[in-house]
Amino acid sequence: MSIHPTAVIDPRAEIDAEVEIGPYVVIEGPVKIQRRTRVMPHATIMGWTGIGEENEIHPGAVVGDAPQDKAYSGAESYLRIGDHNVFRELVQVNRGTAPGSSTVIGNHNYLMAGSHVGHNCNLGDHIVLANGALLGGYVEVGDRAFISGHCVVHQFVRVGELSLMRGLSGASRDVPPYSIVDWQHTVRGVNVVGLKRVGLDERRIRALKEAFRLLFRKGRNLSLAIKEIEGNEDLSPEVIALLEFVKSSKRGVCFGS
Repeated sequence: MSIHPTAVIDPRAEIDAEVEIGPYVVIEGPVKIQRRTRVMPHATIMGWTGIGEENEIHPGAVVGDAPQDKAYSGAESYLRIGDHNVFRELVQVNRGTAPGSSTVIGNHNYLMAGSHVGHNCNLGDHIVLANGALLGGYVEVGDRAFISGHCVVHQFVRVGELSLMRGLSGASRDVPPYSIVDWQHTVRGVNVVGLKRVGLDERRIRALKEAFRLLFRKGRNLSLAIKEIEGNEDLSPEVIALLEFVKSSKRGVCFGS
């Protein structure tokens, strides 16, 4: 184990022998850190936080602090972090609010400088939060979503897999999977580049484009569009997932331009 002599480590912390702790790091509480994770200078890790293997926590990041929620009573709540995540400078990730609840971050995620993950958020895998992106409490983010710089996501919103939020945009409605969204929860089209990167063929991309055309055309009745799409007997897995996402939305989904 490599721990710089200026680091302050709580005796309750459980730190693997292969973890690297840099200068002036503060670890406060029953934190658990698994092998080959690197915690860089001036980072702070707090509370009931569990961190998996081979993560990078960069200078000034604050991971596992109490939620920014007036309902928080000081009860034991958690932050669960998987493997191979990067938390760049000044990232903030809060733990859950209710007793026994958790904020969860999966694997292979990249959180850029100044981004914020609020209490009880649930992030999947291979997600990018660009500089200054802000997630309110209870936000869910699907695999391979890209949330660009200084985007704002309202509490309880779902951001679907392989979706892209353009810079400075905001969402108080659910962001459909595979979509490109900008300004105020406005669907602009299909994230074709992202779909090609994961190997989706042209036929399945065309099927998604047609579904988006029917669902998010300006002024179109969403329920009627869903029925029209479901009338097709040969729906691709992505179109089925898109329809299920839309039908299960409690906040409503982003609308078309």
